[in-house]
Amino acid sequence: MPPVRGTAKSNAYEDLKRAILTLERKPGSPLEETDLCDLYGLSRTPLREVLQQLAGEGYVTLQLNRGARVSDMTHYTLRDFFLAAPLIYSAVLRLAAQNATPTQIEELRQAQKEFRAAMASGDVIERALTNDRFHRITGHMAGNSYLLASLDRLLIDHTRIGMTFFRPKSGAKEDRLELAGRQHDEMIEAIEQGDDNRAAELALEHWALSRDQIELFVMPEGLEAPLGIPPKLKSA
Repeated sequence: MPPVRGTAKSNAYEDLKRAILTLERKPGSPLEETDLCDLYGLSRTPLREVLQQLAGEGYVTLQLNRGARVSDMTHYTLRDFFLAAPLIYSAVLRLAAQNATPTQIEELRQAQKEFRAAMASGDVIERALTNDRFHRITGHMAGNSYLLASLDRLLIDHTRIGMTFFRPKSGAKEDRLELAGRQHDEMIEAIEQGDDNRAAELALEHWALSRDQIELFVMPEGLEAPLGIPPKLKSA
C-alpha cells in the first residue's frame, strides 16, 4: 500500500511519481539515496520503503548493488508496451461499461472537466497528468484486479509518452488533441449507457491517436530517419 498521506514518506512517494511521469526524472536515470534523503528529510530505511513501493508499481527499478533507477523506456520495452496497450485498454473500457457505478461515473466526469481545463490552459504537465487520472479511473471501474495492475503499469509509460503528445506544435496537432477530448466524452457516454461494445471500440480509436508518438519520444527532434532504420552513411 502507498504511504499514509501527509507524512514525509507519502510526500516523497507522490513527488517521485509525479517527477517520473512528467519526465523531470528521465527514464533510466539514477535515484541517489543520499540526495533523496536530503531532499525529503528521510532516513535511508523509510526512503528505501518508498523506493520499494515505487518499484512494485513499475516506476522504479531496483538492482542489487547498483541502487535504484527510474524505469527505463528502451526500444524493447516500448515494443511490448505498444503490443499490449490496445488489448488492455479495450478490455478495461468494456468492463468499465459493464460494471461502473454512478459514483465512479461522476468521478470520471470530474476528471474530464479537469482534463478539459488543462487542455485550455496549454499546461503540458497538467494535460498529461489529468489524462492519466481519467484512464486510471476507468481501470477502477472495470473491477478486475489483474487488468488494473496491467493498466497502472501501462499508464506510467503512456503518460511519459504523453508529454510529447500534449506538447502543441502545429494546428494539426491541436486537432488531434481536440479529438482526444471528444473521445473522452464519448467514453463517458458509452460507459454510462452500458454500451460495452462501443466503449471497447472507442478505446481502440483513442489508442490510435497515440501510436505514432513513440517516434517523437525516442528520436531526437529534427531526425528524419524512421525508427529502426539507421541513416545512410556518406561515402568517404
